[in-house]
Amino acid sequence: MALNLKARQLSWLDHVRLSTLVRTPRAGLRLPPHTADLAEEVLDLAEQLDPRHMPSHVVTMGSRVRLVASDGPMEVTLSYPRDARLDEGRISVFSPLGLSLLGAELGERVEWTGPDGDTHAAEVAALLFQPEAAGDFTT
Repeated sequence: MALNLKARQLSWLDHVRLSTLVRTPRAGLRLPPHTADLAEEVLDLAEQLDPRHMPSHVVTMGSRVRLVASDGPMEVTLSYPRDARLDEGRISVFSPLGLSLLGAELGERVEWTGPDGDTHAAEVAALLFQPEAAGDFTT
């Protein structure tokens, strides 16, 4: 799974929720070991911010983004696994694309390995909705 493991900004609330999902065995969430390891690494490197002070150009949980890739634009919402619905554009944060988007910034190029084994890339062209910018701290 290709991923730029630079330090990312996450709200402390997203960090706590995601850490709990990754580090607490749950019957409903079974991450492949490589995905769990990568998620742990992203969380360990993250700079935690107060959700009320999250910059509006950072992708957070529940954010809706427009990506531009070589094969065209797409819109996705970064979701918790239980809320992921690919047919609605809601991708799991623990998918390869989801992990590459978590904490990414507007204008940043993200990379991920698709199910086909190929590396894909896209630019975060627009942040259409970010819960923190909208005053929503429950997502």
